[in-house]
Amino acid sequence: MYDNAVAAPFGTDVAHAAAILRRGGVVAFPTETVYGLGADPRQASAVDRVYAIKGRPRNHPLIVHVHEAAEVAQWAAVVTPAATLLMSAFWPGPLTLLLPKADAAPDAAFIESSSVAVRMPNHAMALALIAQAGGAVAAPSANRFGALSPTSAADVAADLGDDVDYILDGGRCEVGVESTIVSLLGDQPVMVRPGGITRAQLEALVGQMGGAPATGLRAPGLLPSHYAPRARLLAVWSRDLSAACEAHVAQCLAEGRAPRYGLLVRNSDDVAGLRANGSSPLQIIALSDDVALLARHLYEALRSLDDAGVDTIIAVMPDAVGVGEAVVDRLQKASGPRDFVKGKMP
Repeated sequence: MYDNAVAAPFGTDVAHAAAILRRGGVVAFPTETVYGLGADPRQASAVDRVYAIKGRPRNHPLIVHVHEAAEVAQWAAVVTPAATLLMSAFWPGPLTLLLPKADAAPDAAFIESSSVAVRMPNHAMALALIAQAGGAVAAPSANRFGALSPTSAADVAADLGDDVDYILDGGRCEVGVESTIVSLLGDQPVMVRPGGITRAQLEALVGQMGGAPATGLRAPGLLPSHYAPRARLLAVWSRDLSAACEAHVAQCLAEGRAPRYGLLVRNSDDVAGLRANGSSPLQIIALSDDVALLARHLYEALRSLDDAGVDTIIAVMPDAVGVGEAVVDRLQKASGPRDFVKGKMP
């Protein structure tokens, strides 16, 4: 989809990457969740490049990554008691907090938004980069908007080519899906996006999460289609897998084309009940019943199915419990309509 002939230079030189950021460049860097596409949030031209590289709508604000909790006061108008409690418990870690934006905070990364998204990643290389770059780095995931997030430096190079100035290689990401986002803008905390910190972990500290995010809230991951492979994706429950495969094969044959589909399942039990349907999948990837492992390898598996040449992926969702809630969210959004970003989705 985004085939660049030349890839950006990449390596492990944190000081070099930080110098690029300080002079207004754009650097892809590792976190425990996914790779980020970073810029100095105080330099509007650098932030503009991030939006341009991703093809990201300007009303979709970025996350400010900090290297210590004390930095949050530079960006947020108020740090609530709930925010302090959550930061103490889960930072550094895969938790992003939405707080009222400080009047003095630069607007470049938060166009049309009165809030700021902040997090402290749990990755030594990322924290060193942020500290050396000036204490804060604004970053979305390091991929084209709406597409699969990258969980390795090679993923970034394949997606973005030489559009970035440097790719800091920190190995494969441990969590594998984006951070949990919690809004602290109202009277009650609201989980805006599930991720590596679970609903149960949050509610054990701050009580029951509120309902749906407020109308008009601007935060990453709220659009109806996101995190999508090149292939069409159908997200199903295990009990519906056989019927979904048969229906897909029947549709292909009725249209006069050969079925070229792949399966993403949890384990062999998911495929044991498949009835003969006249066609076998091109590839089957079985991940794990352990939802943490499933999340860690989710995007990697979807990329592998794309590379195998399938035109459709039928993916079995886990129970929406723990990190499984994040996996279900990503698969459902990956199966959403793709015409909302013209020219950016396959």
